[in-house]
Amino acid sequence: MQEEKKVINGLLEALKSQDEESFLHIAAGLHYADLAEVFESLNEADREFFTDKIDAEMFAAVITELPDTMVEEALGKFSADDQREILDLMSDDDRVDLLQDVSDETRDTLLELLEPDDIEVTRSLLRYGEDTAGGRMTMSFGKIGLELTVKEALDELRDAHADSETLARVYVTDEGGRLIGRLRIRDLAFNNWNTPIKEIYLPCKRTILASADQEEAAKMFSKYDLIVLPVIDEHDRLLGVITYDDALEIIEEESTEDIERMAGMAGEVSERSYLNTTLSTHFKRRFPWLLGLAFLAIASGYVMLKFEYVLDELFILALFLPMVVAAGGNTGGQASTMVIRAMALGELDEGSTAKVAWKELRLGLLLGSLLGVCIAITTMFVLPFFYSDMPAEVGFVKFGIAVAIAMTAQITTSTLVGSLLPIGARRANIDPAVVAAPAITTIVDVSGMVIYFFVAKVVML
Repeated sequence: MQEEKKVINGLLEALKSQDEESFLHIAAGLHYADLAEVFESLNEADREFFTDKIDAEMFAAVITELPDTMVEEALGKFSADDQREILDLMSDDDRVDLLQDVSDETRDTLLELLEPDDIEVTRSLLRYGEDTAGGRMTMSFGKIGLELTVKEALDELRDAHADSETLARVYVTDEGGRLIGRLRIRDLAFNNWNTPIKEIYLPCKRTILASADQEEAAKMFSKYDLIVLPVIDEHDRLLGVITYDDALEIIEEESTEDIERMAGMAGEVSERSYLNTTLSTHFKRRFPWLLGLAFLAIASGYVMLKFEYVLDELFILALFLPMVVAAGGNTGGQASTMVIRAMALGELDEGSTAKVAWKELRLGLLLGSLLGVCIAITTMFVLPFFYSDMPAEVGFVKFGIAVAIAMTAQITTSTLVGSLLPIGARRANIDPAVVAAPAITTIVDVSGMVIYFFVAKVVML
């Protein structure tokens, strides 16, 4: 790692000094992902030097790692001939990803640069949404017919291997293009050349529809330890495959999106690194949530106004109010996080609501009761050493019991609410991560105040 940093620093020095020879020498030894990271961090003048000196073959790999907001700008620095070469060198799925990141006008211009065969494949892939399995698949893979022998299959694959993105799995189709089964290269290598494919192929148990969400594909890779996932249409025709590197990108994108939404951030997920994302972008993504939560928090103030007389009668209640409210926010956030994680991993289906509610209700009651008892003991035996103005008609025992009941009720309800909100969001076709921890915290703040003051009023006043 330290060695890589030294090499990257050397590349940056070569860029700064406009040393073409050193730049090309160092760039040739770096991985394209490192080159993309360097390109993203450069100023406009250094980017001009970078694209002017680097060859199209190397940049065809680099551009696949750039944030989507930089793709069009970076590609625009090349001539039409270089753009044609870059597009030709890219795999079909990477090419489609690039075309989905640019404007409609630029997309039409770039499509005109493609070879006829590439245009047909690219337009076919562009029919699918960017976040679908079809939008992520590649059509460059190993495919053979059911009626071939091993020798005929190897001859066919030998002719196609240069254009195939992966031969980790070879798929078997019938005359209608329907997926029949799969093979490994070693199944072909270690069988007699005259062996019919129909005698050695294995059934293909895992497939995904082209219209399915990309996140479903990523879950299948994770759950079944897949290397390649075949993509089919509604008639079981084999359209393409998703490879493991695409699955890793999907998982990274979906995880980033969930984390940011759980943190209360709006807008599209940025592929730029934190330091390279502009201040205005950070502001626009954070402000809407903060504004909404600020207005929602006004409800807490309204509850305080409604129960002002309770505080006037027994101001010591203010000492324990933050604790009761925060406990609800903490437990609600924990429950929400656990449920969202379970949903993301596919552990909860549509019929799991009652089980989740019953589980979290019991857990919340157990946690609340234990914490309530601990707080009650502290209130009865420790608080008298620090506070001597407790009204005689209330007493420390009654006060401790009231706080314990409020704590138990708050934690129980907050845990239940925190677990059910993501499920409710999914049923309303809203991303469960949108029901973020800040929103849950604000909601249970209001409910906590209502519970606390109501219990205090009933028990002590």
